[in-house]
Amino acid sequence: MDNKKVWFITGASKGLGLGLVKQLLQQGVHVAATSRNVDDLRRVVGTEDARFLPLAVDLKTETSVNEAIQSTVAHFGRLDVVVNNAGYGLVGSLEELTDGEARENFDVNVFGSLHVIRHVMPHLRKQRSGHIFNISSIGGFLGNFPGFGIYCATKFAVQGFSESLAAEAKAFGVKVTVVSPGYFRTDFLSSGSLGVPAHPMEAYEAVRQSQKAHQTQIAGNQPGDPDKLVAALIQVADEPNPPLHLFLGQDAYQLAYEKMQAVQHDLENWKAVTVATGFEAQNSSVSA
Repeated sequence: MDNKKVWFITGASKGLGLGLVKQLLQQGVHVAATSRNVDDLRRVVGTEDARFLPLAVDLKTETSVNEAIQSTVAHFGRLDVVVNNAGYGLVGSLEELTDGEARENFDVNVFGSLHVIRHVMPHLRKQRSGHIFNISSIGGFLGNFPGFGIYCATKFAVQGFSESLAAEAKAFGVKVTVVSPGYFRTDFLSSGSLGVPAHPMEAYEAVRQSQKAHQTQIAGNQPGDPDKLVAALIQVADEPNPPLHLFLGQDAYQLAYEKMQAVQHDLENWKAVTVATGFEAQNSSVSA
């Protein structure tokens, strides 16, 4: 573990973000961490360590994000590892979720991370090093979860811009890893982290069943150990050649392969239609 690196972590007052902050501080690493409420952040982290810089940030406000990043560089002198962790779940069918509910999820899960990327890249480019972790989900790789269409869409977006960012940042020595966890035993499925529609529609029986299952059966019984997830992120941050795609959890591993097999099945079954959509090859022979 390189404890000279400076980490910047969003959404650090609970869940994976909080676990990451605590493990890093225990290992002597310098950590800047953000939350909407800095007093709550200080309380749950429970230390006044000089290596810990708590920051109040509204991820939906670009100036707030920029000020936090500038404060981090001014305080520690550099920035090395960025973890775009902040986000929340949203359950509801595409028909019943309002435009405002959908856009709010995108504002936090997608545009909040883009604000961070936009303002950390000048520092990482200048020092020609760094590593950005964008926390997605297995729901960002496959979307067949009834009621999670908008949430999956936000995480699919994270997957897409992470791949593009990796291609753009490579020339400057900056690495990118998009993390796709399965179900880990955090408070992600609690009322404070899982949004529900203001006007649910009983016609969507499968969505209501999925919502109930996540809130009453899956919550607290997730198979993934969040401490091990955090340790995996710290391990990958020290790798000279880290993966672009990092799936975490046995369930994520299995679901990812199921998605790839389903895509391959459709590709091969419909190959004739797929490849027949180009222009016909011109006959190059010339009549005598």
